[in-house]
Amino acid sequence: MKTLPKILIASAVVLTLSACAAGGPESQTAAHAGLISQFLLGLWHGIIAPVTLLVEIGYWLLPHLIPWNIRLYETRAVSVVYDIGFYLGLAGGPSFATSRWRGR
Repeated sequence: MKTLPKILIASAVVLTLSACAAGGPESQTAAHAGLISQFLLGLWHGIIAPVTLLVEIGYWLLPHLIPWNIRLYETRAVSVVYDIGFYLGLAGGPSFATSRWRGR
C-alpha cells in the first residue's frame, strides 16, 4: 500500500473517533442520562483517549483548524459511574486495538 492512502485512512479514523469526543452537546446530554449511558460514555471516552489527546494537542497548536473544542474528559459528568467507565476504557481500550487474539 502506498503512503498517501495510509495517511488518508489514518486521518479518516482520527476524525471519526474524535467526532465522539468529550465536550460536545451530545456528550453533555449523555452525561446527564442514566447510569448505563454514563458508564458507556466513560468507557468510550477512555478508549478514544489517546486519539483525543493528539487532537486536543493539535487544537492547542492550531486553534482555527478544528471548528469545535475537544476535551479529553467530560467535565459535565457528575457520576462515579462515568469515572469507572473512563478508567476501564483507558486501561483496556488501546490494548484491544494493538493486540491480536491468539487461540490455544
